[in-house]
Amino acid sequence: MTLNAIRPAEFPWFPYEGFTFCLGLSEGDNVWTSGHTSAAFDAEVGKMTVGGTMEQQARIAYEKVLTILAGAGLGPEDVTRITENVTLSGLPDYEAAASVRRELFGAHEPVVRTVVVERLVRRTAFLEVELHAVKGGGTELRAASEARDAGAWAASPIREGHDGTVYLPTVVPLDEHGDVVSPGDFVGQYAYCLDRADALLRETGLSLDHAVTTYDYSTPETRDEYRRSHRVRKERLGGAGVYPGAGGILMSRLHAPGVLVAMDVTASRHPLELVNPGWSRYDTLTYSPGVKAGRTLFMSGFAALDMETQEALHPGDIGAQAEATFGSILELLAHAGLGPTDLLETVEYCVESAIPEYRAVAPVREKLLSEPWPASTGAICKALLRDEFLLEVFPMALYPAGDEGSEA
Repeated sequence: MTLNAIRPAEFPWFPYEGFTFCLGLSEGDNVWTSGHTSAAFDAEVGKMTVGGTMEQQARIAYEKVLTILAGAGLGPEDVTRITENVTLSGLPDYEAAASVRRELFGAHEPVVRTVVVERLVRRTAFLEVELHAVKGGGTELRAASEARDAGAWAASPIREGHDGTVYLPTVVPLDEHGDVVSPGDFVGQYAYCLDRADALLRETGLSLDHAVTTYDYSTPETRDEYRRSHRVRKERLGGAGVYPGAGGILMSRLHAPGVLVAMDVTASRHPLELVNPGWSRYDTLTYSPGVKAGRTLFMSGFAALDMETQEALHPGDIGAQAEATFGSILELLAHAGLGPTDLLETVEYCVESAIPEYRAVAPVREKLLSEPWPASTGAICKALLRDEFLLEVFPMALYPAGDEGSEA
């Protein structure tokens, strides 16, 4: 099977052809959508606009992604994982979006990941929604009612989706009473998030040894302490001989006052295989450039970095940084025997100061990527772990069914 762009018969919000991303991709009974806000083309002003309350925006955003799902023959009952990017301006009203989600999905509860972002590309947007789905809704490994002791932000189930992939809800350092764990201690909170993820995975018969990615979100104030997370990761990860992929994004603030880090952990039931084109920088790091598990290639976040000298490339030029970033991704894909058509999804984080130049990324995608175009999501962060970086991309790819190296 190959990845196919989903083209709904009717999609009234905007003409979706001509972009360097698709509305969503399907392969067999699996669907991945791009991230969607409530943005719609306004013919009177000749451009995309966003308005309304959080509830109104959530309804439109969910209507859009569910329309895309329907275009592939799936519905709300088939969704395995939801990512909701909620802006700092929308965070106080986030419960309104959660209420819309609960109304639309009813008794079926997907895994919910909540990523607090600085803002979205459309300045007035409060929420962006992205879905993964598999016919039948995947396998519920832990019910939501039993998961609520993980804290208010993790009150969703744990599900297994495509190709043995296991999704955890966002882990936040809040205890069962909603109190911050290890106040003021970034390293302590980081350790808590990994330990909590391990405990949740063990209840499904897995552990952190099965983790394929750990994407974390912290604040600029913790940047100087971030390197101290190396010891925490070294003690807890890589037990199966392969470190997971990783990425780190900085926002002005996170889910609740006093929260210094939040984490999204993904695991797989398949054996893990390191994928590295020979980049020696990863020899001493606690994360891998790529991890193959079954037919899926999970990857770390990539920015404009010289893999040999570790020099940040093209300071101040987001277009050139995008070319270097996607160039590294394609180099990893080529080493894995894959190409641009196998790129399943990309999540792009652009730093707030580079928003005026962000449009320079699209021509780079058009030049280096190809149809059916990956499912893509874009959000704005306050900063990245190195001041010189303006863009970081979290990619994922899928080996074709029956591929010689596949464990499918």
